[in-house]
Amino acid sequence: MARLDGGSLALRGFALLAFLVVILAGVKAASGIVVPFVLSCFIAVICNPMIRLQTRFKIPKPIAVTVLMLMIVLLGLWLTTVVGSSINDFSKQLPHYQAQLVSEFSGFLQTLQDWNIHISKEKVLAYFDPGVALSMTTNMLSGVGNVMANLFLIILTILFMLFEADDLPKKLHLALDDPDMRLKQIDKVLQSINQYMVIKTLVSLATGVVVGLGLWIIGVDYALLWGVIAFLFNYIPNIGSIIAAVPSVLLAFVQLGSAEAGAVALLYLGVNMVMGNFVEPKFMGRGLGLSTLVVFLSLIFWGWLLGSVGMLLSVPLTMIVKIALESSQNGRGLAVLLSDKVT
Repeated sequence: MARLDGGSLALRGFALLAFLVVILAGVKAASGIVVPFVLSCFIAVICNPMIRLQTRFKIPKPIAVTVLMLMIVLLGLWLTTVVGSSINDFSKQLPHYQAQLVSEFSGFLQTLQDWNIHISKEKVLAYFDPGVALSMTTNMLSGVGNVMANLFLIILTILFMLFEADDLPKKLHLALDDPDMRLKQIDKVLQSINQYMVIKTLVSLATGVVVGLGLWIIGVDYALLWGVIAFLFNYIPNIGSIIAAVPSVLLAFVQLGSAEAGAVALLYLGVNMVMGNFVEPKFMGRGLGLSTLVVFLSLIFWGWLLGSVGMLLSVPLTMIVKIALESSQNGRGLAVLLSDKVT
């Protein structure tokens, strides 16, 4: 009997694994449609509280949605124009920056050789090219820009989602077999996702503005571009700020010198310490509840599955999975594996 139970459990696990593989393969194959839809969902979640705020002041919902969508379109077009031109200019200057950075790195290796620390320049550059760090973030922004090429589809999707946002919880209640039992669970999931995305977006926006202004004051080229990158990468806790800081520090080192590069590093360190340790916990109330290893693995997994947008939204997507697992009796074990707490 025990063997039958064990075999049945193994068969069930194998069937579940095969089911997940089929779903992930389908999502990967249909990423051209899935990615704009996922991005639309998150933008709609962020915008929904603004719609509710306007309706409290007796503004009709159609007018509130229309005004908000016009603001999003104008902001998107402005960012696309300004940031797009910055990316193009930076891409043209990138070979020069990379060559200069490799030259500085070679000088550093020569200094080590003067101290009797012999390291082969060719072998180091074969495994580690410091110039790649400059192009990595701009390549990711280009991937996001390719998704924004479907701006009309994204805007329409957000528009319909905002009009039906109030009816979504009711539909989920009715779609379940036992709506009364799961009523509080659904409300908790939706409220947690909404709260996390709104607060994270506001904190990320503040981070991007402060970083952009700081870099402009220091004199680093393309300060607006690095501010946008700081805003986007702030959605990735722990390691996102490091990834966003690397190209700015390297560019400041090549362009201005080691002292200014140190000032840029301190700027990123100070901003992320204040935002991550004081501002965000104060409004969010508690931590993410995700271990650092899970954050890193989710970055790789969602980036592989959904590309650049998946990397930027890796933690929110993982948070949704974790919250949903916590709300399910059968999924709490997996939620514990994703958590940063042992007890």
